[in-house]
Amino acid sequence: MANKSTISKLKTSSATVIVSLSLVLFMLALGGWFLINTKKLTGYLKENIGFQIYLKETANESDIEKLRKDMDAAIYVKSAVYKSKEEAAEEMKKETGDDFVAFLGYNPLPVSINVNLKSEYANPDSVAWIEKEITTNRIVREVVYQKVLIDNVNDNAKKIGLIVLFFSGLLVVVSVGLINNTIRLSIYSKRFLIHTMYLVGATQGFIRKPFILKGIRNGVISAVLAMGMLAAFIYVVTRYIPELLVVQDENWLLILFGIIILTGIIISGLSSALSVRKYLRLKAEDLYF
Repeated sequence: MANKSTISKLKTSSATVIVSLSLVLFMLALGGWFLINTKKLTGYLKENIGFQIYLKETANESDIEKLRKDMDAAIYVKSAVYKSKEEAAEEMKKETGDDFVAFLGYNPLPVSINVNLKSEYANPDSVAWIEKEITTNRIVREVVYQKVLIDNVNDNAKKIGLIVLFFSGLLVVVSVGLINNTIRLSIYSKRFLIHTMYLVGATQGFIRKPFILKGIRNGVISAVLAMGMLAAFIYVVTRYIPELLVVQDENWLLILFGIIILTGIIISGLSSALSVRKYLRLKAEDLYF
C-alpha cells in the first residue's frame, strides 16, 4: 500500500509539473505569437500605404509604359498599377454616384500610376527621397501621398512594438521563476530519496541524471501541449477575425514551436539539475525543514 501511495504521489507530482509548465510555455508562446504578428501586421499595413503618380497630359504611351516598368523594377516598389483616365472616372463615378464626365462634357482626371511600397521603405524619410526621384521624370506632374497616415503608422508601430516587447520580456522573467519554483517543489518531495542514494555511494552525476532526463521529457511534453493550445487559440481567433489569416506565416510558427520546445527543455532540465544539487548539499537534519 505504501509503495502504491508513493507511486501515485510521484505521478501526481509529475502531472502537476507538466500542466504548470505547459500553461507557462503557452503564455510565452502567446507572447511570441503577438510579437511576430505585430511586426507582420505593421508590415502589411505599410505595404497597403501607397502613393499616386499623376502624369502630364502630354505624356505619350511609350513614356508611360517605360515609367511603369521602371516602377515595377524599383527596389522600393511592391506593386505599380497603371490607371487610365477612363478607369479613374469610372472609379470616381462608383464612389460618388454621379456621372461628372457627362455633366462636364470631358474627363478632367489625369492618367496615374498607383504605387505600393515595400514595408521597409514605407517611412517618412524613404518616401521623401522616392518622391524627389520620381518628380525628376519629365512626364510626372505630381506625386500625392498621405504623409500624416505614414507618420501615424510608423509612430504607432514603434509604440506597439515596444509595449509588446516589454511585456514579453516581463513574461519570460515571471515564467522562468514560476517554472523553477514548480520543479523545486516537485523535487522537494524526493529529497529523502536523493539523500539516501548519496549516502549509499551513488555519485552526484548518477543521481542527477534521471531527474534531468525527466525534466527534459517534461519540458518536451509541456511544449507540445503549449503549442497545441496556441494552435487552438489561433484557430478560434482567425474564425472570428479572418483578416488575421493574411499575416499568418507558417515558417515563423515553426520557428516559434522550436523556440518553445528548446525553452521548455532548457528551463526544466536546468531547474531539475539545480534543485537536485541543492538537496545533495544539505545535511540530514536540514531535510526536515
